[in-house]
Amino acid sequence: MKTVNVDLSSQPGLVPVVSLDDQFKPGATLSTEPTSDGPLLDAYSQAVIRAVDQVGPSVVKIEVRKKAGPPHMTRDSSGSGSGFIISPDGLVLTNSHVVHGADRIELILRDGRRPDAHLIGEDPDTDLAVLRVYAPNLTAARLGESKTIRVGQLAIAIGNPYGFECTVTAGVVSALGRSFRSNSGRLMDNIIQTDAALNPGNSGGPLVNSRGEVIFAIAIDTAKYVAGWLVKDGRIRRSYIGVGGQNTKLHRRVVRFFNLPVETGLLVLNLEPGSPAGRAELREGDVIVEFDGHPIAGIDDLHKFLTESQIGKRSMLTVIRHIEKVTLVVVPEESPRH
Repeated sequence: MKTVNVDLSSQPGLVPVVSLDDQFKPGATLSTEPTSDGPLLDAYSQAVIRAVDQVGPSVVKIEVRKKAGPPHMTRDSSGSGSGFIISPDGLVLTNSHVVHGADRIELILRDGRRPDAHLIGEDPDTDLAVLRVYAPNLTAARLGESKTIRVGQLAIAIGNPYGFECTVTAGVVSALGRSFRSNSGRLMDNIIQTDAALNPGNSGGPLVNSRGEVIFAIAIDTAKYVAGWLVKDGRIRRSYIGVGGQNTKLHRRVVRFFNLPVETGLLVLNLEPGSPAGRAELREGDVIVEFDGHPIAGIDDLHKFLTESQIGKRSMLTVIRHIEKVTLVVVPEESPRH
């Protein structure tokens, strides 16, 4: 076959193509020069290594034992998860579902020590729990700030998946402000989404940025706030009105006629006896569309506004009752303990 060599360097709009024929002639050797991506990959690796070196000593493995089954047929069950030390005096942050209902909690520190730990408090609504461990020479992780987190930044997960100690995976922050439903049924907001591989046993472990600061998975500012109250009171105080219901779509004519700010509402299915909602004369079949001036498009909106500040406060509750718009006065009470 005859080969024709064409010089494209002088042809406008054309890109020269390099022939690989000579690369594959007998006796030819391939170039072993490093690619231009080499320094970038090395910098990526170094960033992960530095972050793990900083946070790794504060990561703990959590082993729990609990009773399972009906009272007359109880059996011991065990589970494991992860957590991280947030203060040198032995406060450990983890997920509520890791330790909820545990009869015994044991921690395995990075250096192999296995001190017992006890639960200070938990909040199933945000899936957070704080433990106390008594041991000397503890290393606390540095906590970051939610406002500094950016989509696309490096995210490093450290935990104990499948019982293996101190396993590291890395990825990026894929999205911010995601919502996720907790085991209690409430919607958790401001969740960080990452593509770092997470497996059973990673629960409670830290998500870390390239500076070695914990950004967690639940927004770190939320985690710090909840942890502070758990240390102080052992729980998070919230208000409630004692209503059960489901989200429902409102007829467009109703929305237009009453100039409602939402097209859906919370349909009341049941009322807890003696509850604030019952005393406010809320009725089954009412559709809640507004609470204390805030539009209510469904159960998650109502949960969001039933905060500690609403306890004992006279609040206006707007409902659609048959073909009427009714305003009621409700005084939320402190939510019973979980």
